[in-house]
Amino acid sequence: MFSLLASLARPALLALDPELGHRLAIRALSMASAATPEPDAPALSVRAFGLEFPNPVGLAAGFDKNAEAIEGALGLGFGFVEVGTMTPRPQPGNSRPRLFRLVRDEAVINRLGFNNEGHAAGVARLRRRGGRPGVVGVNIGANKDTEDRISDYVAGIRAFAPHAAYFTVNISSPNTPGLRDLQHAAALDDLIARVLDMRDAVAGEQGRRPVLIKIAPDLTLPELDAVVSVARRRSIDGLIVSNTTVTRPPGLVETMVGQEAGGLSGKPLFPLATAMLAATYQRVEGAFPLIGVGGIDSAETAWTKITAGATLLQLYTALVYKGPGLVRDIKAGLRARLAREKLDSLSAVVGRNAADLALKA
Repeated sequence: MFSLLASLARPALLALDPELGHRLAIRALSMASAATPEPDAPALSVRAFGLEFPNPVGLAAGFDKNAEAIEGALGLGFGFVEVGTMTPRPQPGNSRPRLFRLVRDEAVINRLGFNNEGHAAGVARLRRRGGRPGVVGVNIGANKDTEDRISDYVAGIRAFAPHAAYFTVNISSPNTPGLRDLQHAAALDDLIARVLDMRDAVAGEQGRRPVLIKIAPDLTLPELDAVVSVARRRSIDGLIVSNTTVTRPPGLVETMVGQEAGGLSGKPLFPLATAMLAATYQRVEGAFPLIGVGGIDSAETAWTKITAGATLLQLYTALVYKGPGLVRDIKAGLRARLAREKLDSLSAVVGRNAADLALKA
């Protein structure tokens, strides 16, 4: 029912200021009754990072920054939900306007700057979930004005350990000055070491939570080599490929809006993010799973991400243009594709086309 109402309301939401439209969507989803989605076909189930996912389609971070609409999102049929990015202290983010739709490109540019209510608010909401089912990851970041950014990530692990199914360490947002420097080998090595130390120190009764690193699609191949080398040496649990891009791919129709500063997401990101995903898959060599993000808007693009190397998927921007029914459509399309190829699991095709799709030097 929510999906139907959201589809009917989508034209009106697209006519609103982007942030107001987003705020109303969060509000509506947070008030929706906690529906139990139709059970997924066993062929769509995925085991990764020691976790069981009913299907591979996840809600990317950035939609539910403050963990307000988890049950509503799971009710749409997502296999998992990632909340955040959350920082230790609340922060307003960058000045407005900071969110822009490129409607004819089915894309968004944002320079939000980790606007969120902080750890305390997020922990309180996650605590109220109690033992409800559903895989919920927490995306953690650093405050813009902190002197020791790594300490902010460590604080995130400590704060959310009792409530997160997994952690995503977001070091690839382009909207916090200098944040992407944490992708450089020496800084990344220090970051991962300190984060994993805290993860292990607070494991306790909750157990050892997987830690993933979210990287940018704008890395050069030598930079990617260094990231993967550090991640493998430190035994990270996985990588998310990728965040938004600061580049502007050729062919954008909304050229005026396209000049706005910030990270570009949506359909135009798909080729770059997928090529980076495939290149990462080649370098990881099965050491850990990957989550593919960037431009997924159909079962076909979801299948391509999987064949490029993704064990799991995440989407967000496409919901703006295609509505929440997209989740159901992608799952149905993946089931149909498996049936046509006479396969009983998506794992059989993970990375199948990576060599052809990978970013080349």
